[in-house]
Amino acid sequence: VFITPTNLSAVAIKMINYTSDDIWYDPFCNSGSYYNQFPNDIKCKLYSEILEGKDFFEFNEKIDIISSNPPYSILDAVFKKSIELNPRVINYLIGINNLTAKRLELFNNAGYGLTKIHICKVFKWFGMSIIIQLEKGKDNIITYDRIVWR
Repeated sequence: VFITPTNLSAVAIKMINYTSDDIWYDPFCNSGSYYNQFPNDIKCKLYSEILEGKDFFEFNEKIDIISSNPPYSILDAVFKKSIELNPRVINYLIGINNLTAKRLELFNNAGYGLTKIHICKVFKWFGMSIIIQLEKGKDNIITYDRIVWR
């Protein structure tokens, strides 16, 4: 378990354009680094935390925004479930090497475009990290291909 520094969670949250009617969701709440900093003027905030018996993979409520630090060991499953929940915004802190063309294509095929990236380094975490933000109905801010170039 790697707890996100609260000041970094605040950076992620500030990336999100929202309205007061939005329903925010932190699927991996743990200490509340994200959840506790969600804006005070929003309609509703929800969370899951496996240590409390609230499993992200069993969550099925309507949400507008997801923001969290997911477990890197199950990212593909997390991304697929996030898409299934159909929020307007998906905002995750991940390892920089975890943003692959295949994963970006997964989001693109579901109608999400990569709209924001924040590169950062967290003390004692392996390598660099990035906050990625994907938005429904938006275009990617980067290009990519899945060709194996020789």
